[in-house]
Amino acid sequence: MIPRNSALDRLQDIEALTDVALSRLDEQQLLNVLLDRVKTILRADTAAVLLLDHARGQLVATAASGIEDEVRQGVRIPVGAGFAGRIAAERHPVILHQVDSTTVHNPLLADRGIRSLLGVPLLAGGKVIGVLHVGSVSDRWFGPEDAELLQLAADRAALAVQSIQSQDDRLAALALHRSLIPAGLPQVPGAQFAARYVTGTGNVGGDWYDVFILPGGELGMVIGDVAGSGLHAAVIMGRMRSALRAYALQTTDPGAVLRLLDRKIQYFERDAMATVLYAVYEPDTGRLTMSSAGHLPPVLLVPGEEPDVAGIAVDVPIGVADDHPRTSTVLEVAPGSLVCLYTDGLVERRDQSLDTGIGYLAAALGTVMKEPGPLPLAEEACIAVMRVLVGASAATDDVAVLMMHRPAVT
Repeated sequence: MIPRNSALDRLQDIEALTDVALSRLDEQQLLNVLLDRVKTILRADTAAVLLLDHARGQLVATAASGIEDEVRQGVRIPVGAGFAGRIAAERHPVILHQVDSTTVHNPLLADRGIRSLLGVPLLAGGKVIGVLHVGSVSDRWFGPEDAELLQLAADRAALAVQSIQSQDDRLAALALHRSLIPAGLPQVPGAQFAARYVTGTGNVGGDWYDVFILPGGELGMVIGDVAGSGLHAAVIMGRMRSALRAYALQTTDPGAVLRLLDRKIQYFERDAMATVLYAVYEPDTGRLTMSSAGHLPPVLLVPGEEPDVAGIAVDVPIGVADDHPRTSTVLEVAPGSLVCLYTDGLVERRDQSLDTGIGYLAAALGTVMKEPGPLPLAEEACIAVMRVLVGASAATDDVAVLMMHRPAVT
């Protein structure tokens, strides 16, 4: 081990690794700057960061200095294999003074002429998110003091990377959500639509709504909520939306569509679960056929009557039971009526029951029917519902609302 010149040198090294300015960089810039500083402080010739791909159980070369080929060639190391894989599996520093095929999984390390290696885990929230390692092509022997400094750098990098990745995931999920929300709702005689989607204060979730015209002139209406949050839930939501649209072209029976969707999700997305309500509406007749996979029932408002929850069968959610039968319920939507589809973020609160929240929703719809405003009734209903149930406080969960009004006169 090469001794430090003084305690002051060590203090300066630590300050260089924990510089507040690093937090202003994006993930790639931060890692590149950190690697350069680590190489200088530890008098190393190479430095690299491999981040964990949880889904595949592999470490992926993400940034490197002095051994850039690791990143350029997309090196992947299975957790538990070789030098880096061992660090991730054992969660503690590893020092190597013999670098060959018996000790490392990545042949680039030996090809580069590296003779000694020091690596430490990147830990965030008690979980391994990657590995940071340095190497020397000379007879450089790394010791415990070097491992302490490198672990300090790894801890600094782990917190920054986790923060940046969380922000990037949220932005990606939000962008994906926005790209999948219908750019415009169908404008057809016999149906007026309005909708809202707002993200909660936590991660973006898997709530979505959709409306589309079917080949026979019917309208497909969807409201759904994928379990979980973040980019993963948004990706699953996008796949469900696309699959449901495809199955809707095969049959106008909502129950059959949801059964096909369930088979697809259980086969290709084994860990996914969602509640979905799919309805097919015939504008000419007012006939509404719907099937619910564990989703909250619509609220129906008929002129001259009190708002009420639609009496439909509710089957198990998507992804829960293998090839479960699905039920379709037929309702007749009278002229002048409103149909409100929504996700639980609109009506669910910690300090109240779901029934109470749905009651507030029904009351808001009733007010709109009694005192309609200047806008189309579906839009007025959306405004009233969001004002009453969301108000001035940010929603803690995602909220999706789809409102359909059948005009009294077509």
